[in-house]
Amino acid sequence: MWFIPAYNIGRGKGNHMIYRENNKLIRIYEDEKLQIEAWGKNSFRVRITRLSDFTGEDWALLPQEELTPEIRIMKKEEYRAGFLGEALGNIIDDTAEMRNGELKVIIRANGKLEFETADGKKLLSEYDDENIDVPGIRSRELRSRTGDFYASCKFMAYPGEKLYGMGQYQNGIFDLKGSFLELAQRNTQITVPFVYSSRGYGFLWNNPAIGRASFGTAMTEWEAYNTKEMDFWVTAGNSPREVISQYMETTGPPPMMPEYGMGFWQCKLRYQNQEELLNVAREYHRRGIPLSAIVVDFFHWTLEGTWDFDEQYWPDPEAMVQELKEMGTELVISVWPTVSVHAPLYKEMKERGLLVRTEGGVNISMLMIDPTSFVDVMNPKAREFMWAQIKKNYVSRGIRAFWLDVAEPGYTRRDYECYRYYKGSSMEVGNLYPALYMKMMYEGLLKEGESEQVTLVRSAWAGSQRYGALVWSGDILSTFETFRKQVVCGLQMAMSGIPWWNTDIGGFRNGNINDPKFRELLIRWFQYAAFCPVMRLHGHRQPEKPPVSTEGGGRCGSGAENEIWSFGKENYEIMKRYILLREKLRPYTRNIMEESHHAGTPLIRPLFYEFPEDETAWEISSEYLYG
Repeated sequence: MWFIPAYNIGRGKGNHMIYRENNKLIRIYEDEKLQIEAWGKNSFRVRITRLSDFTGEDWALLPQEELTPEIRIMKKEEYRAGFLGEALGNIIDDTAEMRNGELKVIIRANGKLEFETADGKKLLSEYDDENIDVPGIRSRELRSRTGDFYASCKFMAYPGEKLYGMGQYQNGIFDLKGSFLELAQRNTQITVPFVYSSRGYGFLWNNPAIGRASFGTAMTEWEAYNTKEMDFWVTAGNSPREVISQYMETTGPPPMMPEYGMGFWQCKLRYQNQEELLNVAREYHRRGIPLSAIVVDFFHWTLEGTWDFDEQYWPDPEAMVQELKEMGTELVISVWPTVSVHAPLYKEMKERGLLVRTEGGVNISMLMIDPTSFVDVMNPKAREFMWAQIKKNYVSRGIRAFWLDVAEPGYTRRDYECYRYYKGSSMEVGNLYPALYMKMMYEGLLKEGESEQVTLVRSAWAGSQRYGALVWSGDILSTFETFRKQVVCGLQMAMSGIPWWNTDIGGFRNGNINDPKFRELLIRWFQYAAFCPVMRLHGHRQPEKPPVSTEGGGRCGSGAENEIWSFGKENYEIMKRYILLREKLRPYTRNIMEESHHAGTPLIRPLFYEFPEDETAWEISSEYLYG
């Protein structure tokens, strides 16, 4: 037997089932408060809580101009009469409809949400157990945890729907339908919880908690394991371009890419001293090969958390920067958010609460050469403190380009429940870390007059693009299978609103420079990278080089040579040709960078982005458009 639950909500303001408050539509039932706002063009933001009110956090979303949507609240008699085009017998309470441009949301009598186009085409609907044969499944729930809630929000699945985006997962899957994705940051895995649907909508799970997204064939479910509220944003458009454009307006387009970012970048793990790096740059210059940027990798410092050059190996950074600039090459410096227990600043940072805390045990979160803790970049004072060191030791010497490594952050153990930030537990806010790490660098450089900036970073979250994030795919293997996956990763990142993305050309791990198979892989990867947002050669090449000493930065070893003349004459000529081709493309690259800066358009685009009417284009993951 089926039962319709009784609703006993009164009709006075404050406990009315559904009411309007300025330009918001609010529904209260028992202890659940649901609030819907028009948030950007053709878009709605939905928040749901069981607390007394919402947290006030906007997370990935930028503040928007207040809009005046059309709102209509309907008594059950009016609804039964067919306002929404249907005659229902078991109407138990009021319903409501809200319209913002071409998107409409309906709060049904049972509290379920439906999203439609203005002309009535259904786009997305919360899971409805009243019309299926499995009663009792809740479409949304906030289940009590200690101080927080477990949140789950379920939506109906639709035959033929295709889904794209969500950041970067090393699974090689193009259409995400049928996928189950962990919402957590890892080296090579990047969670950006925005998905584009072939039905014509975009959906942002605006919640930085650790969780899961399940794109099943029976339902879609979004989960946050510890949170204070649900928060999601829905937009609709007639094409992928329109939906992505609205998403980028709401989360922010990237700044303009500086000129040095558009050419060829040289990098390896790791140049061990100043003269070695300068000799590489001089050799590119001598050969007449344009070199836009060269990277000083990690352990150019004495200890993690000093954020400075080890003078024994890097005696004159100012002279290095100046000589590189005269050759037309920008110096990029690696920065880690780790602080060694032996670093001079460790005690002060620990006492001031500027480091990530552990919930128990020793307050250590990463083991590299020394035991280290991570800077709590969710704390504004920690960001201010770290930036002050970067400004004093790097920016003052003419360095304007940085590489934010280990940005997930790179915990030695991914036991997310063990860590706590200024904004809450890692389980509640952990995915936000790379975005705020980027924010520190972006705002610091902006104060120094750098409006055009790009920062290489190993992780991202929704909104990272507005801080100039050039995301790369992490420490991946040097194999053809991994290479194939990167093509898909790049397209998914583009559909997630991250226009600047690249890979370590040739992969990062296990590539032997004397192996003919690796040399073949390197060439194919190099050709691909010429048509990526940034073309950057990097990797931990074999055979390895041992550490040069037992002190300071000399304690860290290095990899084999990784310059284009390191892989034989045939490879050299091919790679040189593609660097010169990249230079010829510079005006074109500049144009699409400007378009991305102004409109948020992706730089590498799946075929369906430009040709949505072609059904085959939605299936092709091995081809793409550069601009």
